[in-house]
Amino acid sequence: MNPANKLTLARIMLIPVFIVFFAEYPVRLADSNAFIQFLNQYGTYMAVGVFILASATDKLDGYVARKYHLVTNLGKLLDPLADKLLVSVALIMMVEAGMIPAWMAFVMIGREFMITALRMAASAQGIALAADRYGKWKMVSQVVAITAVLLNNYLFQWLTSLRVDSFLMVIAVMMTVMSGYHYVVKNVKLFI
Repeated sequence: MNPANKLTLARIMLIPVFIVFFAEYPVRLADSNAFIQFLNQYGTYMAVGVFILASATDKLDGYVARKYHLVTNLGKLLDPLADKLLVSVALIMMVEAGMIPAWMAFVMIGREFMITALRMAASAQGIALAADRYGKWKMVSQVVAITAVLLNNYLFQWLTSLRVDSFLMVIAVMMTVMSGYHYVVKNVKLFI
């Protein structure tokens, strides 16, 4: 397995770490376990660090694969899967924690299912559909928005009383819809 694919696998393996750090544990567990108490107090910040680290590997694995000519079919499969898993897990956990409305997660995860179905249909016909710049912008907007929401607007509260994290999440939803629409319109002609 080449270094680029190892980075992608590392991103996937960071997802359970994110879950452990982000989860809210029952008080009765925290009362009897100092580590659980620590996680309840600081786990979200640790989860943000893991999320940022995992998101950074997305850019790094692609760079390594292209620079050293290590692009493989396995990497083409795992890279978008790792992105979808990371973002989907974060969104679902944020809904559970009451940080974002469920409809936002539904739209973003729904888009991923739709694009994956389109890619699978194309693959069955021997066509490989690559990600486009809109999909990359979508991913960046999602990572920025998720990070801001996980930090509970902390980075922006010193500058404004507005909920910038909520605004960024709306932008991420809009980018998700726009990129999905663009991807479908661009590629649906392959099936007609």
